[in-house]
Amino acid sequence: MPIKIPNSLPATETLLSENIFVITETRALTQDIRPLKIALLNLMPTKIATETQLARLLGNTPLQVELDLIQLRSHVTRNTSQEHMLAFYKPFDQIRGEKYDGMIITGAPVERMEFEQVDYWKELCEVMEWTKTHVTSTFHICWGAQAALYYHYGIEKHDMGKKLFGVYPHYKEHKSSMLLRGFDDVFMVPQSRYTTIRREDVLQAPELKILASSREGGIYALATKLGRQIFITGHSEYDGDTLKNEYLRDQAAGLDTPVPVNYFPEDDPTREPNVTWRSHANLLYSNWLNYYVYQTTPYDISTIS
Repeated sequence: MPIKIPNSLPATETLLSENIFVITETRALTQDIRPLKIALLNLMPTKIATETQLARLLGNTPLQVELDLIQLRSHVTRNTSQEHMLAFYKPFDQIRGEKYDGMIITGAPVERMEFEQVDYWKELCEVMEWTKTHVTSTFHICWGAQAALYYHYGIEKHDMGKKLFGVYPHYKEHKSSMLLRGFDDVFMVPQSRYTTIRREDVLQAPELKILASSREGGIYALATKLGRQIFITGHSEYDGDTLKNEYLRDQAAGLDTPVPVNYFPEDDPTREPNVTWRSHANLLYSNWLNYYVYQTTPYDISTIS
């Protein structure tokens, strides 16, 4: 089934070239089916790249998805044109009264700041509170996961002293989890962060279940008992060249960021990177959509509570 996106969203051409099944709003009007309504709160500076990455994964399932792009009024992006934001993004205030089958809250490059110092923290807290009554399942990524764990459960993030940067082996801890159904016992995930959450803090929250982790980066996946909240600390959605672009950006800025681990063949940045996480990324999002959204959400979306 396709993902329904706005008629002229830049991601459309990219997804079609990759044989991802998409339909525009105009074509969707001719179909008699209720798509899953998914809201994407995109806090990443590279908005178009993130839209494309997540639309690619959401569109590679048997379910029809209608994607709404959401922005916060309290933050003005400096890396994406205002024309793009006005054309494709809805302010949170505009959708506050609506219900959604699922929502994704992305990461943001603010992880070394205290949460309360982030200029849009207050509005983000309103969104996270709103998801508890207006969304069937909310999927949090990287800093978005840390922010939600702090807001909902008081779990602090901690600086690791150096950047966790590369593609790392991860291990299933809760092997019967539907979120990880079909996963290998060991699977690869891109990571790019300076902070982490501590296992002992998570264990103080009985509502949370640890699903997977890595030796280098700690906990990777957590969920509440019924999957109303999913927390993912890595970036399974990354393109093959995303870490490469981050590495080159850091080098140009004079940062001492090391070569990403398990990424370039023989750690040679002049060679094309190996993509070792794509299959698990597709499984992760299709499992979330199937088991925690489609199988759980009511047909009458207005009854979500």
